[in-house]
Amino acid sequence: MTQKTLLLTGASRGIGHATVKLFRSAGWRVLTVSRTAFDARCPWHAGNSDHFQGDLADPAARADLVARLRETLAETGLNAIVNNAGISPRGPEGQRLGVAGNSDEVWHHVLNVNLIGPATLMPELERGQRAVVNVGSIVGTRVHPFAGTAYACSKAALAARTREAAAELGPRGIRVNMVTPGEIETEILSPGTEDMARLIPMRRLGQPDEVARVVLVLCSGEAAYVNGATIDVNGGQHV
Repeated sequence: MTQKTLLLTGASRGIGHATVKLFRSAGWRVLTVSRTAFDARCPWHAGNSDHFQGDLADPAARADLVARLRETLAETGLNAIVNNAGISPRGPEGQRLGVAGNSDEVWHHVLNVNLIGPATLMPELERGQRAVVNVGSIVGTRVHPFAGTAYACSKAALAARTREAAAELGPRGIRVNMVTPGEIETEILSPGTEDMARLIPMRRLGQPDEVARVVLVLCSGEAAYVNGATIDVNGGQHV
């Protein structure tokens, strides 16, 4: 069987790192993108050759990234893209930034990374086809005590872009879906997140691999007729 290839943005930690490990264990080749260079301490053997350093917020860097990806992929193309990269800026004391707390520079940076940048990579699916999974957030539909306004707006817009892309690319055999995690236990939790478990019907925080498993299904043939869907992965927090 021909090995499938995934392109994953934001792979260095949390959900992204769990997704790399899960897809690799399922036999996929995984190409990763992040702002930082590959960390040699990561136990991923293909990191030196299949990791691309690039800033999705920078249009010139995005163009260079696409050129390098095309050179690496040659004629094989991609089978899936997982848009996981995202930033949620905080104030000087780590506080949540509200409507009036974001400068124009912050708005542009957040939207470039969380919304605009990943769209640049989608044409690379035309040859390999078949799936895009956008990683959204529960904050795209409700006010959150820690996530700021710019981040929330970017995730709400990502849901709209998922619908638009699903309608546009579906006739070309490309499915576009979204997962919306809730409170996931990672090393960068905001102080106080653990206390939110009492608001979740399952009474616990989620694990990164629990999100990654849903992403894998959406990229596989098991979800061949799933397009334009949003899958909540939050233990029932949205109900």
